[in-house]
Amino acid sequence: MTQEIDFAGARGYAIPMRARFRGITVREGMLLEGPAGWGEFCPFTDYDDATSTAWLATAVEQCTVGWPAPVRDRIPVNCTVPAVGPERAHGIAADSGCRTAKVKVADHPDSLAEDLARVEAVRDALGPGGAVRVDANAVWDIDTAVSRIRELDRAAGGLEYVEQPCRTVEELAAVRRRVDVRIAADESIRRAEDPLRVAVAGAADVAVLKCTPLGGVRRSLEVAEAAGLPCVVSSALETSVGLAAQVAFAAALPELDFACGLGTLSLLESDLASGPGSLRPVDGALPVPRTPPEPDPALLDTYAPTDPDRAAWWRDRLTRVRAALDATEDAR
Repeated sequence: MTQEIDFAGARGYAIPMRARFRGITVREGMLLEGPAGWGEFCPFTDYDDATSTAWLATAVEQCTVGWPAPVRDRIPVNCTVPAVGPERAHGIAADSGCRTAKVKVADHPDSLAEDLARVEAVRDALGPGGAVRVDANAVWDIDTAVSRIRELDRAAGGLEYVEQPCRTVEELAAVRRRVDVRIAADESIRRAEDPLRVAVAGAADVAVLKCTPLGGVRRSLEVAEAAGLPCVVSSALETSVGLAAQVAFAAALPELDFACGLGTLSLLESDLASGPGSLRPVDGALPVPRTPPEPDPALLDTYAPTDPDRAAWWRDRLTRVRAALDATEDAR
């Protein structure tokens, strides 16, 4: 199917972020156009070509065959609070219109006092009826996770869940046995075989799934079924073009019990789509697009990479990953 896509006309982008997130300050990627519309290729730069093929497969699906029919037309979302001070954290949560907030914690080894203040501020902003979840991005060991979760749970007046407190499935299972807060698996679920491992080990109460690194909406629905757990769909920090696939995945899930992590455009200085195509939450929810949004040509020009070496790096990467994906498809 890659033959149907205009790879030669792919457009690169580099959009500054409002705050450092996942260790980056600029979000980079490329947009591709095919017969069904636009797709986005944006694997993080530390991912190798083999890992990045799934990201390209998601864009190819979006560009060529589109998505399965939705079963809902509105997706509730959480706001995302990065590792900022409590005053800023309060403002993000209060201004978001969302009733659920995901708070980044464990940004550095001595972050506990900052994390507690941030979580307390978010709880104050949402009030007692809001839901607060935290994301540790797999940096704690078992004992640290147990201790920090208990303190954060108290600061939050009750956490909805803790996302990926430790790195391995075995560590998640050990933490889950020792705390009363739900554990969500995120980084532990990246391949089709991972959900079964998580389920068998009793490692999580919730599966956090991102369709972009899983290879597309259809592939992600298979992974969700294999997990057998309540699912939260989360973004991979895409612009609206790629975020639309995540929303389509959430819309096609048979059940959706939690707000999703899809309100992430607020982390970027700008988007590549404008008007109704820009997927920004209204009253804590996103509409479900039936087709990918078209990028705004003026925004594509504004956020085109200014470093020619960096632009060439992305184009070379796209060429290599396309070749790897084609080889994988030919082998099937």
